[in-house]
Amino acid sequence: MGFTRTQLAIAAAAGALLVFGFLGYIWWLSNQGPVLARSEDHDSLTGLPVSIRMNPLRDRTIEHSANKFLRELRDGHCDELLSVWEHDYRKKYAHFICNSEKQHALISWELVEWESTPPLTILHYRGKRQYGGGQPGTYQELFTVTTENKDGQWLVTKYDAMY
Repeated sequence: MGFTRTQLAIAAAAGALLVFGFLGYIWWLSNQGPVLARSEDHDSLTGLPVSIRMNPLRDRTIEHSANKFLRELRDGHCDELLSVWEHDYRKKYAHFICNSEKQHALISWELVEWESTPPLTILHYRGKRQYGGGQPGTYQELFTVTTENKDGQWLVTKYDAMY
């Protein structure tokens, strides 16, 4: 059974429309920010959106630097990691973070909000921690990692957590 020229033209036009539609969508995504959508519902305690939808084509260098920082904290390298903070007003804060991280070990984390205020980017995470003092079990908490673009490299400049 053969196809008519009209049927082939319709199939070719439909295929071209799909390809151009897909390429247009990719082009549109590449021109969007890191967060595509935030839910209308917000957590009543924190004010953060209940869910966000991230752009799959976003630049992830900020997230990579924050995740590297969090992995170092989790793996027990807090003192070496925050030694650069000990040369300014954050010396006592750095010691407090390291002591608290030892007591309430971070197990896992998930990105829940992204705030861009150039040159800073604040990433909000929901993390799972172990209870301190030898108690069994885990709990969830929110914490933030602030990154700053210094000479083209994203560096963690602040870490806020409630223990």
